[in-house]
Amino acid sequence: MNADALATLGAGFSHEAHGSQSVFRAALQALSHPGRPVTVEHDAEVPPSGHAASAAVLLALLDADCKLWLSPALRNSGAAAWLRFHTGCRLTEQPAQAHFAWLAAADVLQPLDSFSLGSDSYPDQSTTCVIDVAALHAVPAATAPWRLSGPGIQDVAGLQVEGLDRGFVAQWQANHALFPRGVDVLLATGRQIVGLPRTTRIEQQKEA
Repeated sequence: MNADALATLGAGFSHEAHGSQSVFRAALQALSHPGRPVTVEHDAEVPPSGHAASAAVLLALLDADCKLWLSPALRNSGAAAWLRFHTGCRLTEQPAQAHFAWLAAADVLQPLDSFSLGSDSYPDQSTTCVIDVAALHAVPAATAPWRLSGPGIQDVAGLQVEGLDRGFVAQWQANHALFPRGVDVLLATGRQIVGLPRTTRIEQQKEA
């Protein structure tokens, strides 16, 4: 990367260790309490491509040993260069080889089963997918479009997601059925994330 290109890249966390730890805790909280929106606080100069919360989470989680898959809208964007520069991650065009994936809201949803699903012996080798959406709302379970249950959820949680492919729930139900294999997902807006570990069950309410 030449000097002119470097000059256009935004900064990472002002304090790398503290910034990464703070965002990592937010991601852990989201995955520990599925369906609960968690605000991602950070001071990184994130690129304009993709959602800011997604960029901050990946900045905290990626390192030089990680392979990252990006959906088409992000692949040749400033987001790719920004993450490569600040984390040392490697980009891959093969979803099944990715440790992490970032899917832009503008792109068609990549099939979840095209990513690494891990194995019964090594389920931790699956891909963690960060998916940009328009909005996330925790709502009463009785009237929620999505009813979530499983570890980390007391009884049932209600969630409304805007800007996500309608086929996601069917794909998620198939992913959930693969346990202990399967991908984990973080849904992200500009400031918030919601965790969907593979242990979470989603029931979609029928529209009236």
